Amino acid sequence: MGSKFDDMNLDAEMMENDALDQATDEFDSEGDLQTEDIYKVYMEEIAAIPPCTEAENAELLGKIKAGAAGARERLIEGNLRRALMYVQDYINRGVPMADLIQEASMELMMLADEGFEGSFEKLLESRIRVRLEEVINEQKSEIGVEEEMLARVNVLQEVSKRMAEELGREATLHELAERMKMTEDDVREIMKVTMDALSLSEANRALQS
Repeated sequence: MGSKFDDMNLDAEMMENDALDQATDEFDSEGDLQTEDIYKVYMEEIAAIPPCTEAENAELLGKIKAGAAGARERLIEGNLRRALMYVQDYINRGVPMADLIQEASMELMMLADEGFEGSFEKLLESRIRVRLEEVINEQKSEIGVEEEMLARVNVLQEVSKRMAEELGREATLHELAERMKMTEDDVREIMKVTMDALSLSEANRALQS
Protein backbone atom coordinates (compact mmCIF):
# COMPACT_ATOMS: atom_id res chain seq x y z
CA MET A 1 0.00 0.00 0.00
CA GLY A 2 1.45 3.41 -1.03
CA SER A 3 2.19 6.16 1.45
CA LYS A 4 0.56 9.58 1.55
CA PHE A 5 3.73 11.06 0.03
CA ASP A 6 3.59 8.60 -2.87
CA ASP A 7 -0.01 9.68 -3.55
CA MET A 8 1.02 13.36 -3.46
CA ASN A 9 3.87 12.76 -5.91
CA LEU A 10 1.50 10.85 -8.20
CA ASP A 11 -1.04 13.69 -8.09
CA ALA A 12 1.70 16.22 -8.87
CA GLU A 13 2.90 14.14 -11.80
CA MET A 14 -0.67 13.87 -13.15
CA MET A 15 -1.08 17.65 -12.89
CA GLU A 16 2.18 18.16 -14.77
CA ASN A 17 1.06 15.71 -17.46
CA ASP A 18 -2.20 17.65 -17.86
CA ALA A 19 -0.24 20.91 -18.08
CA LEU A 20 2.08 19.40 -20.67
CA ASP A 21 -0.90 18.23 -22.77
CA GLN A 22 -2.44 21.71 -22.57
CA ALA A 23 0.83 23.39 -23.59
CA THR A 24 1.12 21.01 -26.55
CA ASP A 25 -2.46 21.76 -27.65
CA GLU A 26 -1.87 25.51 -27.42
CA PHE A 27 1.35 25.22 -29.35
CA ASP A 28 -0.51 23.41 -32.14
CA SER A 29 -2.28 26.67 -32.97
CA GLU A 30 0.83 28.81 -33.41
CA GLY A 31 4.04 28.87 -35.43
CA ASP A 32 4.86 27.39 -38.83
CA LEU A 33 4.62 23.67 -39.45
CA GLN A 34 8.35 22.97 -39.22
CA THR A 35 8.80 24.73 -35.88
CA GLU A 36 5.62 23.12 -34.56
CA ASP A 37 6.84 19.64 -35.46
CA ILE A 38 10.23 20.23 -33.82
CA TYR A 39 8.74 21.39 -30.54
CA LYS A 40 6.01 18.77 -30.44
CA VAL A 41 8.78 16.18 -30.57
CA TYR A 42 10.64 18.12 -27.86
CA MET A 43 7.59 18.11 -25.61
CA GLU A 44 6.97 14.42 -26.16
CA GLU A 45 10.55 13.66 -25.18
CA ILE A 46 10.14 15.67 -21.98
CA ALA A 47 6.99 13.71 -21.14
CA ALA A 48 9.04 10.51 -21.18
CA ILE A 49 11.50 11.79 -18.56
CA PRO A 50 10.56 11.02 -14.93
CA PRO A 51 10.17 14.33 -13.07
CA CYS A 52 12.28 15.05 -10.01
CA THR A 53 10.54 15.21 -6.65
CA GLU A 54 11.52 17.95 -4.21
CA ALA A 55 13.42 15.36 -2.18
CA GLU A 56 15.37 14.25 -5.25
CA ASN A 57 16.10 17.88 -6.12
CA ALA A 58 17.66 18.40 -2.68
CA GLU A 59 19.67 15.21 -3.02
CA LEU A 60 20.90 16.14 -6.49
CA LEU A 61 21.92 19.61 -5.34
CA GLY A 62 24.03 18.02 -2.65
CA LYS A 63 25.63 15.71 -5.19
CA ILE A 64 26.34 18.63 -7.52
CA LYS A 65 28.18 20.43 -4.72
CA ALA A 66 30.18 17.24 -4.12
CA GLY A 67 31.07 17.06 -7.82
CA ALA A 68 29.10 13.88 -8.56
CA ALA A 69 28.96 13.06 -12.27
CA GLY A 70 25.52 13.16 -13.88
CA ALA A 71 23.78 14.94 -11.00
CA ARG A 72 23.46 18.26 -12.84
CA GLU A 73 22.09 16.60 -15.96
CA ARG A 74 19.50 14.68 -13.97
CA LEU A 75 18.45 17.83 -12.08
CA ILE A 76 17.94 19.70 -15.33
CA GLU A 77 16.15 16.98 -17.27
CA GLY A 78 14.00 16.07 -14.27
CA ASN A 79 12.71 19.65 -14.03
CA LEU A 80 12.22 20.43 -17.73
CA ARG A 81 8.57 19.38 -17.60
CA ARG A 82 8.00 21.66 -14.63
CA ALA A 83 9.67 24.54 -16.47
CA LEU A 84 7.38 23.94 -19.45
CA MET A 85 4.36 24.00 -17.16
CA TYR A 86 5.29 27.56 -16.14
CA VAL A 87 5.85 28.56 -19.76
CA GLN A 88 2.26 27.82 -20.74
CA ASP A 89 1.04 30.82 -18.71
CA TYR A 90 2.93 33.16 -21.05
CA ILE A 91 1.84 31.78 -24.43
CA ASN A 92 0.19 34.24 -26.86
CA ARG A 93 1.61 37.31 -25.12
CA GLY A 94 3.79 38.47 -28.00
CA VAL A 95 6.82 36.18 -27.65
CA PRO A 96 7.18 32.96 -29.71
CA MET A 97 6.80 29.78 -27.68
CA ALA A 98 10.23 28.58 -28.83
CA ASP A 99 11.80 31.66 -27.23
CA LEU A 100 9.82 31.18 -24.03
CA ILE A 101 11.00 27.58 -23.75
CA GLN A 102 14.59 28.62 -24.40
CA GLU A 103 14.50 31.31 -21.72
CA ALA A 104 12.93 28.95 -19.17
CA SER A 105 15.50 26.27 -19.96
CA MET A 106 18.35 28.77 -19.53
CA GLU A 107 17.02 29.79 -16.11
CA LEU A 108 16.83 26.12 -15.12
CA MET A 109 20.41 25.47 -16.19
CA MET A 110 21.76 28.57 -14.44
CA LEU A 111 19.91 27.68 -11.26
CA ALA A 112 21.36 24.18 -11.34
CA ASP A 113 24.85 25.71 -11.36
CA GLU A 114 24.37 28.16 -8.50
CA GLY A 115 24.09 25.99 -5.42
CA PHE A 116 21.73 27.21 -2.69
CA GLU A 117 19.63 26.19 0.29
CA GLY A 118 15.84 25.91 0.10
CA SER A 119 13.12 24.72 -2.23
CA PHE A 120 14.40 24.21 -5.77
CA GLU A 121 10.87 24.10 -7.18
CA LYS A 122 9.80 27.41 -5.64
CA LEU A 123 12.96 29.23 -6.67
CA LEU A 124 12.78 27.76 -10.17
CA GLU A 125 9.20 28.95 -10.60
CA SER A 126 10.08 32.42 -9.32
CA ARG A 127 13.12 32.75 -11.55
CA ILE A 128 11.33 31.54 -14.67
CA ARG A 129 8.28 33.74 -14.15
CA VAL A 130 10.41 36.83 -13.51
CA ARG A 131 12.52 36.16 -16.61
CA LEU A 132 9.54 35.49 -18.88
CA GLU A 133 7.87 38.71 -17.73
CA GLU A 134 11.11 40.54 -18.53
CA VAL A 135 11.26 38.98 -22.01
CA ILE A 136 7.64 39.94 -22.72
CA ASN A 137 8.22 43.51 -21.52
CA GLU A 138 11.38 43.77 -23.62
CA GLN A 139 9.42 42.62 -26.65
CA LYS A 140 6.70 45.21 -26.00
CA SER A 141 9.36 47.90 -25.64
CA GLU A 142 10.97 46.91 -28.94
CA ILE A 143 7.60 46.98 -30.67
CA GLY A 144 6.95 50.42 -29.20
CA VAL A 145 10.27 51.73 -30.54
CA GLU A 146 9.56 50.25 -33.98
CA GLU A 147 6.10 51.82 -34.07
CA GLU A 148 7.51 55.21 -33.04
CA MET A 149 10.18 55.03 -35.74
CA LEU A 150 7.58 54.04 -38.33
CA ALA A 151 5.51 57.07 -37.36
CA ARG A 152 8.57 59.30 -37.76
CA VAL A 153 9.27 57.81 -41.18
CA ASN A 154 5.71 58.59 -42.28
CA VAL A 155 5.98 62.16 -40.98
CA LEU A 156 9.32 62.67 -42.75
CA GLN A 157 7.89 61.43 -46.04
CA GLU A 158 4.89 63.75 -45.72
CA VAL A 159 7.03 66.77 -44.79
CA SER A 160 9.50 66.04 -47.61
CA LYS A 161 6.70 65.87 -50.13
CA ARG A 162 5.08 69.08 -48.88
CA MET A 163 8.38 71.02 -48.82
CA ALA A 164 9.26 69.82 -52.33
CA GLU A 165 5.96 71.28 -53.57
CA GLU A 166 6.58 74.53 -51.70
CA LEU A 167 10.22 74.97 -52.76
CA GLY A 168 10.03 73.44 -56.23
CA ARG A 169 12.99 71.24 -55.28
CA GLU A 170 14.03 68.63 -52.74
CA ALA A 171 14.48 70.07 -49.24
CA THR A 172 17.96 69.91 -47.74
CA LEU A 173 18.74 67.97 -44.60
CA HIS A 174 19.01 71.24 -42.65
CA GLU A 175 15.63 72.45 -43.93
CA LEU A 176 13.93 69.18 -43.06
CA ALA A 177 15.43 69.17 -39.56
CA GLU A 178 14.31 72.75 -39.00
CA ARG A 179 10.75 72.07 -40.18
CA MET A 180 10.45 68.87 -38.11
CA LYS A 181 12.11 70.46 -35.07
CA MET A 182 14.70 67.68 -34.93
CA THR A 183 18.46 67.52 -35.12
CA GLU A 184 20.04 66.72 -38.46
CA ASP A 185 21.36 63.48 -36.97
CA ASP A 186 17.81 62.44 -36.04
CA VAL A 187 16.55 63.13 -39.56
CA ARG A 188 19.53 61.32 -41.03
CA GLU A 189 18.73 58.28 -38.87
CA ILE A 190 15.10 58.27 -40.08
CA MET A 191 16.32 58.49 -43.68
CA LYS A 192 18.62 55.53 -43.06
CA VAL A 193 15.70 53.47 -41.71
CA THR A 194 13.66 54.40 -44.78
CA MET A 195 16.45 53.42 -47.16
CA ASP A 196 17.05 50.13 -45.34
CA ALA A 197 13.33 49.32 -45.57
CA LEU A 198 13.30 50.10 -49.30
CA SER A 199 16.38 47.96 -49.89
CA LEU A 200 14.80 45.06 -48.01
CA SER A 201 11.57 45.43 -49.98
CA GLU A 202 13.44 45.44 -53.29
CA ALA A 203 15.45 42.37 -52.23
CA ASN A 204 12.24 40.51 -51.33
CA ARG A 205 10.67 41.39 -54.68
CA ALA A 206 13.80 40.18 -56.49
CA LEU A 207 13.65 36.85 -54.64
CA GLN A 208 9.97 36.40 -55.49
CA SER A 209 10.39 37.19 -59.18
